[in-house]
Amino acid sequence: MSGPRPTPRIDPALVTKVEAISADILDEYLQSHSYPWIIGFSGGKDSTLVAHLVFGVLSSLAPNDRRREVHLVSNDTLVESPLVISHIANVQEEIRSAADAWRLPVKVVTTRPDDDATFWVNLIGRGYPPPNRSFRWCTDRMKIQPTSRYIREQASVSGEAILLIGVRRSESATRAATVARYDNGERLHPHNDLQNCLVFRPIVELTTDEVWEYLAFNPPPWGGSHNALFKLYLDAGAAECPTVMSQADSASCGTSSSRFGCWTCTVVEKDRSLAGFVEAGFAEFEPLVAFRDWLAGIRDVPARRMARRRNGRLTVTADGVFVPGPFTLDTRREILDKVLAVQDKMSERLISDGEIARIKAIWAEDAIQMAAWASGSTVVA
Repeated sequence: MSGPRPTPRIDPALVTKVEAISADILDEYLQSHSYPWIIGFSGGKDSTLVAHLVFGVLSSLAPNDRRREVHLVSNDTLVESPLVISHIANVQEEIRSAADAWRLPVKVVTTRPDDDATFWVNLIGRGYPPPNRSFRWCTDRMKIQPTSRYIREQASVSGEAILLIGVRRSESATRAATVARYDNGERLHPHNDLQNCLVFRPIVELTTDEVWEYLAFNPPPWGGSHNALFKLYLDAGAAECPTVMSQADSASCGTSSSRFGCWTCTVVEKDRSLAGFVEAGFAEFEPLVAFRDWLAGIRDVPARRMARRRNGRLTVTADGVFVPGPFTLDTRREILDKVLAVQDKMSERLISDGEIARIKAIWAEDAIQMAAWASGSTVVA
């Protein structure tokens, strides 16, 4: 008979490594200035570890030393994978409740796209074709702009803001190159797009295995466990779409790797994460998978696209290739009908009444413009 199995233990070298990271976080937090911290929180493993370590440092400080505000900022594109956005909301509530109970200066925030910049308003209203690698119109409007606006607001109040992000050098060759580009020998470096914003990358030297190992052996300081996070990845067979704060980072959103993010994402050839949720037993998401695949399939069907772009021009590349314009009004109406049908089938809100009203207003404007083109009149602005 074999004896009892040894109790798993976290690697002591990793403990030492993370203790050094926490000491670095503490030292930066106790600097004399009062610039607020903003944690880009995607709900994935890396941003969860950053939040975990920062929260632990804050809770270890005496109340008088908790002088600097920490903003935990998530982004909801309004078309997030339902399980992912539910997970983020649950963690946000746990952090908010614990921060309130312990009187920590933590503010939990969710940014969202403007009413006129949502996925459905652009896709169904303006007829933008589904995003692909060469026309990724979604990232800037739905992710970068809302969160950048929030950071600028905080920086304008305090003079500067510090953005904490969970990027790691070992994520990929592309990420390593991006990290190296901004290495300046200092703990903080200026953000490449946002003025008065400094970037702090506390876990940049950790490996993926080290992140998972630390989370597995250390429950979150706000209470509970990280079990839901582990299950989310296990069910999806995926990685998270990370916090995206600039166009230079946007390639990480919608890559060929299996990531969870927007359920409507057509940048990837196949959404393995959403399919993974279905295979894991969440059959209620099958209509989302079917709709997403249908949407990707109609993108380049000539009969569904208008000849003119939205500015009224016909576009031909230098190589003589004709570039079609937005979806026809008939196709936009068909897409809306299908979204509403999926919404009814799932009994879950996918598109808001406000979005539908804005979509129909754009359709009315476009109908007038198309009539002007047909009559040879001046194009309506």
